[in-house]
Amino acid sequence: MRADARDNRTRILGAAEEVFGRAPSASTDDVAKLAGVGIATVFRHFPTKVELLEAVLTLRLERLRNRAVRLADETDPGSAFFGFFSQVVSEATSKLAIADALSASGSAVGQDARNAGTGLREAFGNLLARAQHSGDVRADAEFPEVYALLIGASRGATAVGLEPAVRDRMLALLYDGLRPGRTT
Repeated sequence: MRADARDNRTRILGAAEEVFGRAPSASTDDVAKLAGVGIATVFRHFPTKVELLEAVLTLRLERLRNRAVRLADETDPGSAFFGFFSQVVSEATSKLAIADALSASGSAVGQDARNAGTGLREAFGNLLARAQHSGDVRADAEFPEVYALLIGASRGATAVGLEPAVRDRMLALLYDGLRPGRTT
């Protein structure tokens, strides 16, 4: 791909992430305008809105996965785990809007997004394991329930439109349950 085509694709993806994250029913014309390209350029890179939504979702999942992978090298595994958890919840509104728009289109999530989602789950699992090994997260909290808490907190905060301060208090309560010294 030529450099100008790569630049256009990057601008289109950035614009689409912003546009669809705010309003999933927005048009590809809105994306083209924000990206500063013609609609034909958008369709040259992404022949359908569904393909564009899929690419944006994949980009978001890959970005989160890469962040989790980088955090695995942090010297404070507990802070890395809880910080990442907070990041995912705080960014959930626009990510979920994009995923829901893709789902509403009747299209199944493609292989690239599924691969990125799998990578994200693995990286999150690694952060959890490191935080448990360091004693920052209780050892009896298994991946399936902790991942369900991440999804539930993300969807819940989005569904009721929690203000950041309320969301942070909700997360503090959740984190208290994940820390050692609690029993079920």
